[in-house]
Amino acid sequence: MASVLEHRREYLRLMRQFTQDAGFFTVTDVQKAAGIPRSTAQDWVTRLVREGCVLIKKEKSGRTAARYAAISAIPQSTCRRIFSTTDGEHVEIFHDCMSGACAAFCGYHHARAGGVLTDVKRDGTLLRECARIGDASVSIGLPPLSAVGICGVGYTDGHIVQRIRCIGGPAYSLTDMMSQAEGVTRVELDQTGNIVEGRVWTQAYSHFTIGVDDTDSKAGGATFALALALLTRLAASRVVLPISHHVVMLNETLSNKTAGNSASYIEVAVPPNRIDWVMAKSREFVENEALSAEWGLAFRKGLTIPDGLREYGRHVREKVVDRSVAEETAGRFGVILCGGNGVIGALGAVALARLSHEIQMDPARKIA
Repeated sequence: MASVLEHRREYLRLMRQFTQDAGFFTVTDVQKAAGIPRSTAQDWVTRLVREGCVLIKKEKSGRTAARYAAISAIPQSTCRRIFSTTDGEHVEIFHDCMSGACAAFCGYHHARAGGVLTDVKRDGTLLRECARIGDASVSIGLPPLSAVGICGVGYTDGHIVQRIRCIGGPAYSLTDMMSQAEGVTRVELDQTGNIVEGRVWTQAYSHFTIGVDDTDSKAGGATFALALALLTRLAASRVVLPISHHVVMLNETLSNKTAGNSASYIEVAVPPNRIDWVMAKSREFVENEALSAEWGLAFRKGLTIPDGLREYGRHVREKVVDRSVAEETAGRFGVILCGGNGVIGALGAVALARLSHEIQMDPARKIA
């Protein structure tokens, strides 16, 4: 089911792009662009014509191929990606929307409804929602009630399953849009009166944080730029789903810093069986691209930051920390380090993950 939905999205996207660019497309256009057999391309065109997504602009005539057009170049879904990470007990759900306003709407109503959600944050068009496995009642309806809420999150057959109750516009999104989002493998629907309840299935990924530091030198380079390049490289592999890139300020009084002494970390969603691959590729990339021999990486799987690890983040902002302290701390909290003395700051970035941008950027701010 997952591959069918993904193929449908990809082929329809190609057909829409051809329609926007040239006004039409042929089966050969789809075949070449998608790199699939002609018979497969023809089957998909025929299927989408039957579904009403594509129309025939000109029938085949002699040696002239039939011309088709996607009926609408308007996106069928404002939901770009929906995916989830879990550490077995906790879940984080990510909803990447085409519109910051839509993400804000869902975030506002989800937070008001409560349910199984423990935290709701929005970063631009990305909505991040933390939840606990289980079920909880939500009251959904017309104002003053919330229009949409998450009443359950479960783990089944390697998938996270959200139970969403909604009405009105959110119900339209659930019934007509969410199944089109990248990452969604199945949507099951029930309706009682005006209330729609859906079960949205997404693959259960591991949440992986990668800290990066000391990749630059006084001659040039920037750790934040290299970390962002690493995120882009990993995302291009199609093995992981990119989540975010962050800059964290460390001890600003350090004498041998190249500038303001900032480290970076990135977050990615990784299939559990590909974590070793991600670590190997990250090390290879940073080792090849860093301008300093002291580059360091820190790798950690999980959604929560233990108090002891957070305490290391405080220390690395206030004091000069030895590598031995970083290695001992990493060992206690299951963080894998590699590289030179940059592991001290890389671990600091991981220790300060999941805080607000304001706290991460200001070492004087109190860490809650």
